[in-house]
Amino acid sequence: MTRRLVFSYLSLMLLVLLALEVPFGFVYGRGELSRFSNTAEQGAMTLADVCEEKLERGLAAELPELARNYSRRTGSRVIVADQNGIVRTDTASAPATTVGKDLSSEPDIATALHNQPAIGTRDATASDGEALFATVPGSSGADNAVTCVVRTVHPLDSLTEKVHTTWAVLAAVGLGVLATVAVIGFALARSITRPVRALERATAQLADGRLTDPPAADRGPPELRRLSASFTRTATRLQHLLRAQQAFASEASHQLKTPLTALRLRLENFEPHLSPSAHGSLDEALAEVERLSRMVQGLLALARLENSAITPEATNLDTVVADRAAIWTAFAGEQGVDITVTGAKAGHVWAVPGALDGIIDNLLSNALRASPPRTAITLTTVAAPGDGGRTPPMAELHVMDEGPGMTESERQRAFDRFWRAADVHHDGTGLGLPMVRQLARACGAKVSLHAAPRGGLDAVVRLLPAPRRTPDTTRRSTRADNNPLQHLSDGRPEARQRHGDSD
Repeated sequence: MTRRLVFSYLSLMLLVLLALEVPFGFVYGRGELSRFSNTAEQGAMTLADVCEEKLERGLAAELPELARNYSRRTGSRVIVADQNGIVRTDTASAPATTVGKDLSSEPDIATALHNQPAIGTRDATASDGEALFATVPGSSGADNAVTCVVRTVHPLDSLTEKVHTTWAVLAAVGLGVLATVAVIGFALARSITRPVRALERATAQLADGRLTDPPAADRGPPELRRLSASFTRTATRLQHLLRAQQAFASEASHQLKTPLTALRLRLENFEPHLSPSAHGSLDEALAEVERLSRMVQGLLALARLENSAITPEATNLDTVVADRAAIWTAFAGEQGVDITVTGAKAGHVWAVPGALDGIIDNLLSNALRASPPRTAITLTTVAAPGDGGRTPPMAELHVMDEGPGMTESERQRAFDRFWRAADVHHDGTGLGLPMVRQLARACGAKVSLHAAPRGGLDAVVRLLPAPRRTPDTTRRSTRADNNPLQHLSDGRPEARQRHGDSD
C-alpha cells in the first residue's frame, strides 16, 4: 500500500511537471529563436543601409572591411551582392570561390532583389550545420530601387546549446521535485499505512484466537484513529464473549455430567423394585439417558472445536490411518466387521494436531454402526494430483463401508447438526459428521459423501499435502501438549462412540 501511495503521488506530480515544463521549454526555445532572428534581421538591415550608402558614394572598396568587421562582431558570415545579384564580397574562408558569382537565382537573393527581406533557418551555403540566414535589400531613392543585397548567416550552435541547457535545467528541477515528493510522499504514506498495518496484525491475532497487540488509537489520520478505537472495542467485546462461551462449555461439561450420572444411577436402582414387565421400559430410559449424555459430550466437543484456533502442521496421514485402524480393528471384530487399509502412500498433510484422529474415529464409528456383520470397512489413501490451475494437489482419504448407504438428498443433509435418516435404528445423536466437517475446516480440508462401489457410503476427506518431516514423534508429542482437540481423538473407540454419531 505504501508503494502504491508513493507511486500515485509521483504520477500526479509527474503529470503536473510535464504539463508545466514541456510547454515552457517549447515556448522558451521558440522565443529565443524569434529574438535571435529579429536581432539578425535588424543587424543585416543596418549593414545593408551602410553598404548601400558606400556603393552610392563609390566606395565599394570599403565593403570587404565593413563586412569583416560585422562578421567578427556577430560571428556570422556576410555576403554582399550588387543590384544584379553579383557577389561583391564574402567573409567566408575562401571568398574567391564566390566573389563575382551570380546568386540572383537563389530564392532569398531573388526575394531581396524584389525589395523584400528573407529570413530562414536553412541555407545551402552554410556548411557547419543548421544556421539562420537573414537576406535583406539595400534600397534608396523615391522608388526604393535596390542597390545591394546583404545576406548574413548565423550558426545556431550557441542558440541550440542554450536551449538544451535550459531543457537540462528543467529536467534537473523536475527530478529534484520528484525526489522531494517521493521523500515527503513516503513519509506521508508510512504515516497512513502504519495504523493500517497495525490493524492487519491485530486482525490476524484476533483470527488466531487472542488479541495481544491492539492497534494504537492515537496515531495516523483521524479516520484511522477512530477505526482503531472501534476495532479494539469490538475485539475486546468479542474476546469477552468467546471467553464466556468457553467458560460455559467447560462448566457445562462438569455440571451436566453429574446430574446425568445421578439420573442413570437412580434409574438403575429402580431395577430390583420393578416387575419384569417394566424392565424393557427401564432399559429404554437408560438408553435415552446414555444418548443424552453422548449428545451433551458432542455439543461440548463442537463448542470447544469452534472456539479453538490452532495452526495446522505437517502430519503423516499414513501413520495416523494405520494407528486408528489398528485400534478400531478389535472393536470392529466384536461385530463381525473387518477393517482394511489400502492405497498408495499419501505422505504428510496439513492438519491440526489431533484432528485427523478425530475425523477417522468419527467416520469409522459411523461406518461401523451402518455395517452389517461379515462385511468390511476399507480405508484408502490416494495422492490426487492437481490440474495445474485452480485445483492444487491433494491427498485423499476414503472411508468406505458396505452398509445400506444414503440417497443423494440424504448425503446433502448428512452434515446438518442433529439430522438423522428416517430409517436408522441405532442411537446416534446427529453430531458425528458435523464434527468431522468442523475438524476438516480447521485443517483447511474438505469432506464429502459419495456412493461406494459396493452400495455403501464413501466418505472422502481431501487434505492439502505438506513437506515431508521426521514423522510420528512430532505428531504424538503435539497431541500430548494440552491439545484442545485431544478429547476428539483420545485413541479409544469406546470414547469415540460416545462422542461420535451415525448419519
